[in-house]
Amino acid sequence: MKKNMTFEAAMMELSQIVDRMESGEATLDESLKLFESGTKLASFCYEKLQNAEQKIKEISELEERREE
Repeated sequence: MKKNMTFEAAMMELSQIVDRMESGEATLDESLKLFESGTKLASFCYEKLQNAEQKIKEISELEERREE
């Protein structure tokens, strides 16, 4: 996984991994490597989504305080 990978790039790569694994063409060793990569990408995406959700909450709370 690249150091400055975007959420969108990670999702695209994850989709490609899923397609490759579902095709049944990967060997067992390949499948294990793909699974490991996919797991890392899924964790990365989950973390990015959690960070975005937290930021949205912070912005919403700030906006609510301004309105009071």
